[in-house]
Amino acid sequence: MIRVLVVDDDFMVARIHERFVERTDGFSIAGTAGTGAEALSAVAELEPDLVLLDVHLPDMDGIEVLRSLRAAGHGVGVIMVTAERDAEVVRAALLGGAQQYLVKPFEYPELADRLRAVARSLTALRSESEPDQTAIDRAFGGGTPGSSPLPKGLSTETAASLLRALENAGEVSAAEAAELVGLSRVSARRYLEHFVHTGHATVRLRYGAAGRPERRYLLG
Repeated sequence: MIRVLVVDDDFMVARIHERFVERTDGFSIAGTAGTGAEALSAVAELEPDLVLLDVHLPDMDGIEVLRSLRAAGHGVGVIMVTAERDAEVVRAALLGGAQQYLVKPFEYPELADRLRAVARSLTALRSESEPDQTAIDRAFGGGTPGSSPLPKGLSTETAASLLRALENAGEVSAAEAAELVGLSRVSARRYLEHFVHTGHATVRLRYGAAGRPERRYLLG
């Protein structure tokens, strides 16, 4: 279970992020903080595995919090969750050691994708004393399933989530895949058809009593 600290000065936004975290298997809420000082204290006291960190806080900005965490030797994972789009801020977050940067507003699947990506990075090397390149790529956020080039509008992390759902379910329709991952049926079908096109999946037609046959997707 990956324990998450939510840092946001807007109480209602923080509650939404908490609910998103709690919806995601393998994650739980360690606590919340509304200022940079509270965030630093909470990390020291609660020792979370991951921080959802806003940039705009009342006492210091999230980049300062991130730098302070790293200067103090905290290896906690950090996802910047903010409305800030300034390129310098994004670059500072990257160089400061943030694993992901998610721009508000967003929907649940977008945060869930990034939570799972960080989880893979945090757990990739736990059982490896001398990791190979594949394990190292996983730790640095690469080597994910479905990492081949995607059509415009499709997300690599969502593609990886759908492939995992397909692997676990064995066979799904577009509607079933959409429900498993939290997408619309149309979006899920776009991903599934891309998997078929790239050889990651195959299609089986299931004929009913009437109407068009249902397309069922299996791992290729």
